[in-house]
Amino acid sequence: MWTPTEEEKYGVVICSFRGSVPQGLVLEIGETVQILEKCEGWYRGVSTKKPNIKGIFPANYIHLKKAIVSNRGQYETVVPLEDSIVTEVTATLQEWASLWKQLYVKHKVDLFYKLRHVMNELIDLRRQLLSGHLTQDQVREVKRHITVRLDWGNEHLGLDLVPRKDFEVVDSDQISVSDLYKMHLSSRQSVQQSTSQVDTMRPRHGETCRMPVPHHFFLSLKSFTYNTIGEDTDVFFSLYDMREGKQISERFLVRLNKNGGPRNPEKIERMCALFTDLSSKDMKRDLYIIAHVIRIGRMLLNDSKKGPAHLHYRRPYGCAVLSILDVLQSLTELKEEKDFVLKVYTCNNESEWSQIHENIIRKSSAKYSAPSASHGLIISLQLLRGDMEQIRRENPMTFNRGLAITRKLGFPDVIMPGDIRNDLYLTLEKGDFERGGKSVQKNIEVTMYVLYADGEILKDCISLGSGEPNRSSYHSFVLYHSNSPRWGEIIKLPIPIDRFRGSHLRFEFRHCSTKDKGEKKLFGFAFSPLMRDDGTTLSDDIHELYVYKCDENSTFNNHALYLGLPCCKEDYSGCPNIPSSLIFQRSTKESFFISTQLSSTKLTQNVDLLALLKWKAFPDRIMDILGRLRHVNGEEIVKFLQDILDTLFVILDDNTEKYGLLVFQSLVFIINLLRDIKYFHFRPVMDTYIQKHFAGALAYKELIRCLKWYMDCSAELIRQDHIQEAMRALEYLFKFIVQSRILYSRATCGMEEEQFRSSIQELFQSIRFVLSLDSRNSETLLFTQAALLNSFPTIFDELLQMFTVQEVAEFVRGTLGSMPSTVHIGQSMDVVKLQSIARTVDSRLFSFSESRRILLPVVLHHIHLHLRQQKELLICSGILGSIFSIIKTSSLEADVIEEVEMMVESLLDVLLQTLLTIMSKSHAQEAVRGQRCPQCTAEITGEYVSCLLSLLRQMCDTHYQHLLDNFQSKDELKEFLLKIFCVFRNLMKMSVFPRDWMVMRLLTSNIIVTTVQYLSSALHKNFTETDFDFKVWNSYFSLAVLFINQPSLQLEIITSSKRKKILDKYGDMRVMMAYELFSMWQNLGEHKIHFIPGMIGPFLGVTLVPQPEVRNIMIPIFHDMMDWEQRKNGNFKQVEAELIDKLDSMVSEGKGDESYRELFGLLLLEKVEQETWRETGISFVTSVTRLMERLLDYRDCMKGEETENKKIGCTVNLMNFYKSEINKEEMYIRYIHKLCDMHLQAENYTEAAFTLLLYCELLQWEERPLREFLHYPSQTEWQRKEGLCRKIIHYFNKGKSWEFGIPLCRELACQYESLYDYQSLSWIRKMEASYYDNIMEQQRLEPEFFRVGFYGRKFPFFLRNKEYVCRGHDYERLEAFQQRMLSEFPQAVAMQHPNHPDDAILQCDAQYLQIYAVTPIPDYVDVLQMDRVPDRVKSFYRVNNVRKFRYDRPFHKGPKDKENEFKSLWIERTTLTLTHSLPGISRWFEVERRELVEVSPLENAIQVVENKNQELRALISQYQHKQVHSNINLLSMCLNGVIDAAVNGGIARYQEAFFDKDYITKHPGDAEKITQLKELMQEQVHILGVGLAVHEKFVHPEMRPLHKKLIDQFQMMRASLYHEFPGLDKLSPACSGTSTPRGNVLASHSPMSPESMKMTHRHSPMNLMGTGRHSSSSLSSHASSEAGNVVMLGDSNMGEAPEDLYHHMQLAYPNPRYQGSVTNVSVLSSSQASPSSSSLSSTHSAPSQMITSAPSSARGSPSLPDKYRHAREMMLLLPTHRDRPSSAMYPAAILENGQLPNFQRALFQQVVGACKPCSDPNLSVAEKGHYSLHFDAFHHPLGDTPPALPARTLRKSPLHPIPASPTSPQSGLDGSNSTLSGSASSGVSSLSESNFGHSSEAPPRTDTMDSMPSQAWNADEDLEPPYLPVHYSLSESAVLDSIKAQPCRSHSAPGCVIPQDPMDPPALPPKPYHPRLPALEHDEGVLLREEAERPRGLHRKASLPPGSVKEEQARMAWEHGRGEQ
Repeated sequence: MWTPTEEEKYGVVICSFRGSVPQGLVLEIGETVQILEKCEGWYRGVSTKKPNIKGIFPANYIHLKKAIVSNRGQYETVVPLEDSIVTEVTATLQEWASLWKQLYVKHKVDLFYKLRHVMNELIDLRRQLLSGHLTQDQVREVKRHITVRLDWGNEHLGLDLVPRKDFEVVDSDQISVSDLYKMHLSSRQSVQQSTSQVDTMRPRHGETCRMPVPHHFFLSLKSFTYNTIGEDTDVFFSLYDMREGKQISERFLVRLNKNGGPRNPEKIERMCALFTDLSSKDMKRDLYIIAHVIRIGRMLLNDSKKGPAHLHYRRPYGCAVLSILDVLQSLTELKEEKDFVLKVYTCNNESEWSQIHENIIRKSSAKYSAPSASHGLIISLQLLRGDMEQIRRENPMTFNRGLAITRKLGFPDVIMPGDIRNDLYLTLEKGDFERGGKSVQKNIEVTMYVLYADGEILKDCISLGSGEPNRSSYHSFVLYHSNSPRWGEIIKLPIPIDRFRGSHLRFEFRHCSTKDKGEKKLFGFAFSPLMRDDGTTLSDDIHELYVYKCDENSTFNNHALYLGLPCCKEDYSGCPNIPSSLIFQRSTKESFFISTQLSSTKLTQNVDLLALLKWKAFPDRIMDILGRLRHVNGEEIVKFLQDILDTLFVILDDNTEKYGLLVFQSLVFIINLLRDIKYFHFRPVMDTYIQKHFAGALAYKELIRCLKWYMDCSAELIRQDHIQEAMRALEYLFKFIVQSRILYSRATCGMEEEQFRSSIQELFQSIRFVLSLDSRNSETLLFTQAALLNSFPTIFDELLQMFTVQEVAEFVRGTLGSMPSTVHIGQSMDVVKLQSIARTVDSRLFSFSESRRILLPVVLHHIHLHLRQQKELLICSGILGSIFSIIKTSSLEADVIEEVEMMVESLLDVLLQTLLTIMSKSHAQEAVRGQRCPQCTAEITGEYVSCLLSLLRQMCDTHYQHLLDNFQSKDELKEFLLKIFCVFRNLMKMSVFPRDWMVMRLLTSNIIVTTVQYLSSALHKNFTETDFDFKVWNSYFSLAVLFINQPSLQLEIITSSKRKKILDKYGDMRVMMAYELFSMWQNLGEHKIHFIPGMIGPFLGVTLVPQPEVRNIMIPIFHDMMDWEQRKNGNFKQVEAELIDKLDSMVSEGKGDESYRELFGLLLLEKVEQETWRETGISFVTSVTRLMERLLDYRDCMKGEETENKKIGCTVNLMNFYKSEINKEEMYIRYIHKLCDMHLQAENYTEAAFTLLLYCELLQWEERPLREFLHYPSQTEWQRKEGLCRKIIHYFNKGKSWEFGIPLCRELACQYESLYDYQSLSWIRKMEASYYDNIMEQQRLEPEFFRVGFYGRKFPFFLRNKEYVCRGHDYERLEAFQQRMLSEFPQAVAMQHPNHPDDAILQCDAQYLQIYAVTPIPDYVDVLQMDRVPDRVKSFYRVNNVRKFRYDRPFHKGPKDKENEFKSLWIERTTLTLTHSLPGISRWFEVERRELVEVSPLENAIQVVENKNQELRALISQYQHKQVHSNINLLSMCLNGVIDAAVNGGIARYQEAFFDKDYITKHPGDAEKITQLKELMQEQVHILGVGLAVHEKFVHPEMRPLHKKLIDQFQMMRASLYHEFPGLDKLSPACSGTSTPRGNVLASHSPMSPESMKMTHRHSPMNLMGTGRHSSSSLSSHASSEAGNVVMLGDSNMGEAPEDLYHHMQLAYPNPRYQGSVTNVSVLSSSQASPSSSSLSSTHSAPSQMITSAPSSARGSPSLPDKYRHAREMMLLLPTHRDRPSSAMYPAAILENGQLPNFQRALFQQVVGACKPCSDPNLSVAEKGHYSLHFDAFHHPLGDTPPALPARTLRKSPLHPIPASPTSPQSGLDGSNSTLSGSASSGVSSLSESNFGHSSEAPPRTDTMDSMPSQAWNADEDLEPPYLPVHYSLSESAVLDSIKAQPCRSHSAPGCVIPQDPMDPPALPPKPYHPRLPALEHDEGVLLREEAERPRGLHRKASLPPGSVKEEQARMAWEHGRGEQ
């Protein structure tokens, strides 16, 4: 049965509970629970973490704690009954725990470890507090440590500052705002100092003076190491002031035995002392710790003969010093003991022993000896601060060690009452003695005794040093053979006070013999009494004592015998008649000196003081004695304070008339003496005297009389020092007066009461009289008034003993009222007056409500005056703070309402005015100087804000009602409202309180919202209808908006526990203010139109606050605004424009979220639906909602660590929205510039230029003035457009897009020309010319293009379910691009097939990326077909201004023919059309349209063969026109690839597939295409013939066998085609055995299919090393070899998938362009490839659309992994190709046993050229022919053994390396192989040098020829003469003579061989050229040459990419083929 608990209400979980039972509550260890019910060992309750979830948990898992239960029942609350600081520590540690872990995550390791240490300390301190075993002092100290640590941690973690009082957290409800402000200040200071003040309230107005803190040195002797003494030693430590040359402390004595240990075994570990009472002044002195070492033993240490062993003498040994100043810093910082080693130095001359420490300090090294290493004192020191009680309390262990208290000589700075002391310090200075007939000087020892008057030796009255017991006699140390010894030894004589009078000192002098007997012979003595006859003690001075002769037989039994003798010179003059027959005779030549210093609280050396105390003995000298009292030392007066006061009042009673004034002056002197900080502690002694010992019952009359007389004289006297002193002593004078009257009243039963009262009233009249005097002309009077005002508040408490509160208050009011009320008496007097008022307010009198009613008006009057004139603001704020503090504490009293009413009337308005002034000054000062003036500090602002808030908080309904009723007119009310709203706004804008003052900020907000609620009704009532005032309403709305947006009120960003506390205490104040704001808006009525559009932005800011209720309240206001504007204007354009403007800026600031967007649309659409203008409204709301969607995407991109691509895409999306949908030109332009900046940051200069061009196009060439906008100044439209054009041209230049810059240059030139600005015209024309040069000379890389699909709802809005084409970065391959995209979208999954995704993927909450490479389809085809256009120009148009792209995918249609797969292999070709051309304002654009076509197998075969023909033609053309050929390996490999493929079944496969009768009958429509394929095959045979002819001419002798093999294979190929093409029997010369270098070339070509027309070559077939641009990612491939991937088959058989066959096709025509590119090698594994499931990984097989490649790019990755090395080696030998359909007709070089074919290995060796030969002499010549590659991109050796030579041909004649170019030391290659000689992957142009023969004709222009030197990067090197154009015939005349019509196809000469006229305009059109060159027809085997080649004037320097010239020629040849169609 569950029963409610009575006692068990609160507990802590001591074991985690998993809640594994029904209704179980999951609990973690350390959680706290509130218990509601119990049942059989189980509790039911809630966790305080989650108070809404109830559950059950085991009772034994809970440790119960006592708690206070309030509101018992269903809604009871439980507060643990423990120390509040323990609760705070618990809560704070829980809060820190999560933040602490975050520190580690954020790599703030230092703070992480510091905080962990502090948390552990807090746990330990909390444990100590909970133990309950601490004393009150210890508890206080632990709390202090806890609060310091809590505040430190909160500050470093950025948490809130906790205001405290006495270590407890204060409740803001219990104290005034002013006090709360001061506590915050105090807490902040304590955090900054890492110490917490005991009282968190600041002392007011300098009332209490700070006591000096005494310092103490703790010294402990650890050890003394000395090996050479071997005797007992005494070590004396003391403090020595070097500057004054004297000791300032007693001596601390440590007695050690001969082993170095303490002589007393109990002293082990206890050899320590505390040097006390050092003042701050002492700490600045040049102090040293001095240690004198005295040994006790033989006379001479090393001479055993000197003196018998049984006699021990005190002998000086050594000295050590330590400078305090040197170690003070470390001691101050350390705060614990620190060890030091002191070296002990010995004295060279004993006579200088007394100065050894000074010599050591001065480093007079000649006078002392340095010690051996083993001599040293090890001491530890610690510096302690505070009075002795505090030191004892804080260091109990130190005092338990038998600590020797070593006092300062003389009194400390502060003399404490009750500190009884009676010490006489005697210094044995020196002596001068006669030799006494001896040959050597004496060894003198002095023995001293203290004897009482009766001759008895006083026991234990001599102390050699602290730490050892006192003794009865003293023996000095002995200086060897010295008749004038200097001792300088201080002895302390602690003689009892009662034995002091009559005692004397006797000094006996003995000579210590060193003979065997070792006698000590007495030879004289001296003596000195301690007190003189007049009762004064021995003066503090050096005294020379007479030495009297005596011997061992002399007796001192009768001390009277010598006491009658004079002891010194002064004594001798006092007793002249001394009989000469006395037993003791004075030795006139001998003298003895001592000095004394008395430190006594009971004895005095002052004669005047003694005379006063014994005044009755000198009645005639009383006047003189009283007058001399002022000259007595203060120390002497405080010692005898009670006796002196008694004496003075007895004298006063004796004769009032005669001595009254003198006694009064003496009393004033003594009272003022106690004001001195040194004697401040004697004030309690004075108080005690007045209360308990004072007996002057009649004194009050005389004191009043004298005081009144002084005041009355103040108007007349010039010197007023004595009056001012009396004013300062007012407090104690009144204490005496009141106590005297009380005594009199007691004695007389209250007689003369009226007289007393009237005399006091007269006295107050005199006080008022003094204060009312005009002191402007009298400085002395001013000081008198100031002294009186300062002392005046101190008398209130005394008066309250005799008068009622009202009477005293009337006295005070009259006095304060008598002060001049106008602020004219000068600044210093103002301060004093206000300080007096402040003390009045702080006094006990003011705490009575009866007195406040009387005093408050006058106090407020003075404050009001000062605030009006802005004078003494800080003091005024202090007074107001005190008043509010008192009113708050007594706010339950009924009188308080009246007092608050009084303050509201007097202060509210002036407080507001003061605050406005301070804030404006503060703002102005900061703006001008960057700093605040003293009057406008943050502290003053804070003080006055707290005062205002205190007042507002005290106000209730009636106060507000009276306040508003009291305004005489609406203008006054308006002014007041404007002021208070302005102050509130400034409070929130200026951040008066620091960010971490959360308590203060929340309280401020609460007061503001309460006040606004009171004032809004007055605003509505007075300023709505006819009296509508826009200014007041606007001020109100601005305040409300600022209030809701305050950072301190945004509860969403704080922890849940803190949020709960705030909501429990204040609620959500934003909601309260929002309701207030909404209701006020509704009250406006028709005046709402005044706030449209002004308040749209502010209200929008409010709705963006993430508080659902606020949003629900405020969003409908926008509908209201739309409605009102619609009514007025018929539309709501203003609302629309403003909303969009502000929405943009606010969302970009981080406001708003997705839920806001939804709510905004929902609420407004709901409202708009009911309106007549619903259509426009819905359109607008939808538009804004969509804008918000884009803005949120944009913000998320910008604020996150997103990549540039994402940010750019987002910005483009938003920019287009502003332009197309909303038509906001200004916002559009802003985003243009944001986008431009992003492009510049990402170095996308071309895109940046296109972006700026958007703005430029908006401008016209007009003189219209434009305002300042963004970073543009005010200027004309023409100037701005000109500046933009220049900037855009500059960006196009940086982006190497000169073709785009040239039209702008021309546009600018046109403008300059029209204005006759020839200077600018010249500049722009030169710029244009330089761009033409750049086009022809500078290297440009062609980018790759990638298609990316973004599928899934998790993508940003602007990407979601869209596909884009992206322009890649330089050198970026497909795999690099794919990795980049996946890193940009880390959550995305890469799709592994190219098929279009289904709806499931499109609608899922995920991200899918689909990426593959695409081929651009250029728009300017006519430029590309023009023969005369250089390849550099064509290259640009191939990849720029491109809007269409394509990619191909192979597939089988119908049944697959297993014998010949090409019959059924189709190509699916997809064409993508973009929204904009690339490049543009972005690197990627969305796909607008996609088209799908299918290419039949026959069409594909046609394209394959045609592409190969064009490649061959271009390559042959290049070689045919070179005069000298040293390396034709490229041609060799290309010919070998085609011929070998044809022989091994390449073309034959096409024959089988398409020339078969079955095929022809089944496809009758393909007859024309079959004919075309046949013609192309015929053409190929003829081209090969020409190629072989060229090859034969230039082949190296070593390669002849290869040439022979090629011819043989060619004949086989021709034979295989013979039956199909009977015309092939007319072979070219090369084939028929003749060696004609330039055979006839076929010029017959069959027409191309439409599909093949679309295809464009972008890459040269010559790029052997693969430096061309190709994709490297595994996600894409063009089916028709778009990326030219070469697939190397593994062991497995090919699968049945069409993709596998497609790889066969790629093998048919290997791609020489990619031979060097390992990144494009796909290795098909033994597993069968599946078309539907291919992987992103480069290790898997992929369908043809997806490249499965190595991760590195040929250009981007210099090094190559080993696993790809062999593939690359083989690839280096393969011919290259890029843009053509795939083909299986030209298979790659087949591996022979896993190695390259022999001829290719030999060729490879030849290709590599002369690099570094092997050094092994045993190798054959052939073996030495193998060299390593030294390419930039290929660092790995190619193989360990040289490739085998061809068995049939090359083995007999070893290969000689081809010699390197003489100008190219880095290249071992000949000029014809440009790619191999340079960098294979870096993209840096490094062409090998070509050697050309010289022609008789002028060299033609070579812009497009492969004629670059191998070191093309050297700009200073001119080009070699170029080779001549291609000739297929033997002579030019033959060419010209043999022109005739061709029936089939005709071709112009390749464009690359038609040189341009150097005088023609540059061949760079900004737009593609349209005119075409006329096609000339000619005979078979004849190529047309231009009628004449024009000479080229200058060689042009150029830096071409590797292989680019060959690319150009190949393309030109291909273009030549297309051009004829």
